[in-house]
Formats: sequence, structure tokens, C-alpha cells
Amino acid sequence: MLIAVIIFNPLTSIISLNLLPLDEIVAHKDYLLAHVALDTGGESFRALVILDAVLVLSGAVLTSFIGVTGLVRRMALDQCFPHFLLKVNPRGTYHRIIISFFLVCTSILIFTGGNLLALAGVYTISFLGVMTLFGLGNILLKIRRQELKRTYTAGWTTVVTAITATSLGILGNIIIDFHNFFFFLEYFIPTILLAGIMFLRIPIMKSFLMLANYAMTRILVWRSTIIDRITDLTGQHVILFTRGGRLDRLYEAFNYIVRNESSRNVILVHLHNSPETNEEAAIRESLVPLGKIFPSLKVELVVRETQFGPEIVETLAREYGVLKNNMFIGAPEEKHNFSLQDLGGVRIIF
Repeated sequence: MLIAVIIFNPLTSIISLNLLPLDEIVAHKDYLLAHVALDTGGESFRALVILDAVLVLSGAVLTSFIGVTGLVRRMALDQCFPHFLLKVNPRGTYHRIIISFFLVCTSILIFTGGNLLALAGVYTISFLGVMTLFGLGNILLKIRRQELKRTYTAGWTTVVTAITATSLGILGNIIIDFHNFFFFLEYFIPTILLAGIMFLRIPIMKSFLMLANYAMTRILVWRSTIIDRITDLTGQHVILFTRGGRLDRLYEAFNYIVRNESSRNVILVHLHNSPETNEEAAIRESLVPLGKIFPSLKVELVVRETQFGPEIVETLAREYGVLKNNMFIGAPEEKHNFSLQDLGGVRIIF
């Protein structure tokens, strides 16, 4: 696809510049390819180009719905979006995600008045923004996860150059028409607020609980509902895999759970291949000071003689009823014969 874009996009532009004067190109900018086809091959060729464009764009729309469904589902599983979106219909599809995305797309069309340049501008800013975030994520991985196994690598110069290029692209599109940036913000800001509310829902619920205790002590049903919801969230289990009993590594993992997770019940899993590699005693020794540092955490130690891999992850997920998204590990080493994707959504936290 990259090769096709590199060849056909510049080639199409060069052909258009050679066949048409600039004034005519500007006048027909919304349907330039169809106009070029009309000038070069007549009505039949123009109809063929239009039909091809309809098929290509239809495929792009279907692809976007598939991609967004997978993305929003994963974000909902990671508790970035409400679990309301994870409802599955009898056909096995996430209809609430699909309908929500359709409404978002329709609203953009209405707000922009169907202006193709405005729609293209919003899409361009969004796309370049995602590309910029990819670069920033690459930098964070270089700094925080140097030992992580990688399929592809990119040097600092490549990453910085890419971020600079995409950032300049965003700036250029804003300069061309700043209204497109405002259209983008109308959707970007509510999305960030929704994710932020999901991330801070426990403090928000506790704030509501304080208000309920202060001003609405008679409405016991509402108060009880909020307490039950907080209890459900904090009572969920998470699984943490540890190679050994290093106090600093366990402190880093427990600190992450306290700062970022709703659950306060931790199943600490230690896997070893033989009695010689069993570090259960060291782990129990480290848990003593950690229990004083993190008194809110309830830790259950599970020790098993087996190898770490997708099989044991699946077994523990079924045994304890814990989603794989709520399982935490350290960065896998190069010696492992499986990739991060094989673990089914397990998160790396140290």
C-alpha cells in the first residue's frame, strides 16, 4: 500500500497539472479526478472513475467501522470507556459501538454542512495527530521499556523527524482553515473528558458520596448504590506476575496498582521451573514491609511450578475469573518464544 501511495498520488498530481490549467484545477477541486477523466476519456471514462471512487470509499467506510469497533472495545475493556459499549447482540457484534460511531460521523457531516474540504481537513488533523502520538509513544517506549522485545526498530533521528513532519502537517492544515481545527476540538475535548471521567470515577464517586452524606442523608438508596458500586470496583481482583522477591520491583508494581487501578485485591503469582528457582521465601519477606506501605492492598500469594506463557495466563484467567487486561507483568525478555500479542492483552507495568 505504501508503494502504491508513493507512486499513484504524485503521478495523479503531475498528470492533472499537465492536462489542466491551475484555474480549472481550483474550480473543480471537489471532483478533480472525475473532471480529468472527462477531459481525457469522455463520459464513459468519467463514469468508470466515479464508480471506482464509490467502491474504494465504500470499502474505506466499512474498514473504519471495523477498526473503530475493535479500538473502542479494547478501550472499554481497559476501562477508558464505559462498559455500556460492550453489549453484544445475538449476531455477536457490538451494535452500541457501531451505532455510536455512525451518529458521530453523521454529526460531523451535519456540522460541516457537507463541505468536502472541511471534512477532509478534520480527517487530516485527526490522522496526523494519531501519527504524532505514535511517535511520542515510540519515544516513551525507548525511555521506559528499553528491554521490551521489538519486531521493528526506529532510531531517534527517524522518530524525531517523523514527529516534526506530522506536527508541521497539522500546523499547515490549521493555517489553511482554522475552522477545521475547531471542528476537531468539538469531538476531541469531549472524548478526552469521557476518558478522564472513567479514569477518575472512584474519586468522583467518593465526592458524590461526601455530598450525599452532607446534604442528602435521607436518600439512603442513592447512598447505598454508590457505596455498593465503589465496593464492587475495589473488590475486583488483579493478577500480578513476579519473577522474584526484589523489594524495589514489587514496590513499583504495587504503587502502579494503587495509583492507576480501582481494584485493591491483588493475586501475586510466582512461577518457577524447579525448587532451586523458587523464591517464595524472598517474596514473603518483601511482602511484610510492602503491607505497611500499602495497607489498602489485600495480597494473595500463589506459587506454581510451571513456565510463564500464554497457557498459564489463560489458565489463571479462567481459574480466578480475571480479565487478561487486568493481568500485569514485567517486560518479556528476548529468550521467550512468544510475543506480547500472544498473551491476549496482558499489560506491562514495569
